[in-house]
Amino acid sequence: MYLEHLSLTDFRSYAQVDLTLTPGVTVLVGSNGLGKTNLVEAIGYLSTLSSHRVSNDGPLLRFGTERALVRAQLVRGGQKVMVEVEINATRANRARINRANPVRARDILGICRTVLFAPEDLALVKGDPGNRRRFLDDLLVVLLPKHAGTRSDYDRVLKQRNALLKSARSQHFSRSGVSESHLSTLDVWDEHLAIVAATLLEARLELLNRLRPHMAEAYAQLTDGSKLLHAIYRSSLNDPQKHDGASPDMDGSPEVGVPAKIEEGEDLSLCTVEVLTAKYRAELLASRTRELERGMSLVGPHRDELDLLLGQAPARGYASHGESWSIALALRLASFHVLDEDKHVAGNQPILILDDVFAELDAQRRTKLAGMVTAAEQVLVTAAVGEDIPAELAGATVQVVPGGVVLAEVPDE
Repeated sequence: MYLEHLSLTDFRSYAQVDLTLTPGVTVLVGSNGLGKTNLVEAIGYLSTLSSHRVSNDGPLLRFGTERALVRAQLVRGGQKVMVEVEINATRANRARINRANPVRARDILGICRTVLFAPEDLALVKGDPGNRRRFLDDLLVVLLPKHAGTRSDYDRVLKQRNALLKSARSQHFSRSGVSESHLSTLDVWDEHLAIVAATLLEARLELLNRLRPHMAEAYAQLTDGSKLLHAIYRSSLNDPQKHDGASPDMDGSPEVGVPAKIEEGEDLSLCTVEVLTAKYRAELLASRTRELERGMSLVGPHRDELDLLLGQAPARGYASHGESWSIALALRLASFHVLDEDKHVAGNQPILILDDVFAELDAQRRTKLAGMVTAAEQVLVTAAVGEDIPAELAGATVQVVPGGVVLAEVPDE
């Protein structure tokens, strides 16, 4: 698959911009602050309906406007498809496919597949657990769009359940007891949470099993191969910290330091959704007193962690800056290969986007990365100066100028 044409209206810094692209490598060159990343951010948004830079849609609208429009002409297996999304400030976003009647925005998921690597991805290694959970969930949505509903359902149930726990906690402090009404309602939300949590957990575990070999191979290719990259999924169902009084971080995750040793626990990937649902029911019941005392949900995928290991040591806290960059790249390259292996739709290889990556890499890693990505049908690269791009990635060059773009160079046939 490749992107043939991109049109933006009132998106970020652009009142209007049109960009025509071809298969192969295209380098977007321009000084910092001119909008290179805005272009690739828009393409990534079509893939996940979220930005890799901000947590909500507000900043995506050009200042002073009420809506933004992102439209893309894609070529998949010889067939063309037009997809567009309208991002609104005051109402739900809408989308269109081939200029048909508007549909829900999430109905376009799975049409435009992208894998985007950006400097923000260092947070996948050095940041809080929420960054790694989002990495898995965003990839799930691209691979299997039905899980956009799973994630939305989980967020809704969790929000309702947390509101109930907070209310019950307030009642406990004011009246020295939790009402039967709260407890019976909590039983209902426990069941909802157990079902949707099990679905989300099974999907994450299956995805991680597909990612692991590609992660290890990509990291070995980017480095000298002396250290093995591995990932362990640590669930709140078998987390040894869950009963030791560890305090949560801002998003409800266990507080993560640098553990002396990471235990894998039970292999939950061997469990069916039904078994996982039963495990969540039991754990929610066992944790009820603690949850009522804290006024928040302490069990569920929102509490889980993806531990990244270099050899036996956790990457978070032990990996050097260069190793952290290589780990983040390996995660994105693994994502590309997992999507490429998915053959449900002909010609559906993802578009690979490298946003301001090469400036942060040494010469050796630049060359290795360039050699690993040239097989992709379409590679979009941004850079402040063309000299940052390895010769192996020679291709079309687009100059990003204030408010627009200029096709500066087209490779010889």
